[in-house]
Amino acid sequence: MTRIPVAGPNAEQIEYWNETSGPKWAALGDVIDRQIAPLGRAAMERAAVAAGERVLDVGCGCGHTSLELAGRVGQGGAVLGADVSAVMLEQARARGAGHPHLRFENVDAQTHDFGPDAFDVVYSRFGVMFFADPRAAFANLLRGLRPGGRLSFVCWQELGRNPWMRIPLAAVAQHVALPVPASPEAPGPFAFADAERVRGILAAAGFAGVRAEPLERELDVAGGADLEATVGFLLQLGPAGAALREAGDDVREKAARAVLEAIAPFETPAGVRMPSAAWIFSAARPA
Repeated sequence: MTRIPVAGPNAEQIEYWNETSGPKWAALGDVIDRQIAPLGRAAMERAAVAAGERVLDVGCGCGHTSLELAGRVGQGGAVLGADVSAVMLEQARARGAGHPHLRFENVDAQTHDFGPDAFDVVYSRFGVMFFADPRAAFANLLRGLRPGGRLSFVCWQELGRNPWMRIPLAAVAQHVALPVPASPEAPGPFAFADAERVRGILAAAGFAGVRAEPLERELDVAGGADLEATVGFLLQLGPAGAALREAGDDVREKAARAVLEAIAPFETPAGVRMPSAAWIFSAARPA
């Protein structure tokens, strides 16, 4: 299997998604999908993906979204899932076996030449916030769209508007020093929290009709798992997991108790449900 080299403008993210975060996402892929699938599906609906269309799924990860897109376009269409994480793509390829109109490539969407006018739709579920140069990345994606082709993606709003991440992080902060906050424009989960900034990036890249829609929903955190399993999930991923990356077992145990107490009020018979806030961005290549 060909693996993308750790080089180029996104070398740091390529290494991160192969060595640090990718293995965790691969292990928890089904749980993550159950949690965020409704948000990704809303962006698909905004894109109005239709039978027979060609779709690029940017940051496809373990392939859940690519498989759903393949179902929407049918045998007459085609879906390409692109991701920098070879670890996650192993699962994606296994999941997509038996679907000849679905394929995956281990490439950097910021720099990879997809060919001109190759797609009707460029789509992403939380996969476009990690580019070193987002304007260059979206200009590259624009070249891959046919004239009139559509762009649709979902990304997080700011941390403060996402209690499902903010509350566990605050609990963890009682027991470990938090990392120095990165620049709000640095690659990361909240890099696109500023809607005006993202509108400017997309317009500068050549997109037209840029639209940002708020998407605020309660999430089934950890996909509807029980309280203790949800704590374990939150300590592995997201801001809380990042803060505990170097922590010892004793600190992790204390943090786990603090997170459990913090999220217990959100427990329901169906699992832990907490508010989230995202943006759906949509735009098009001028005809």
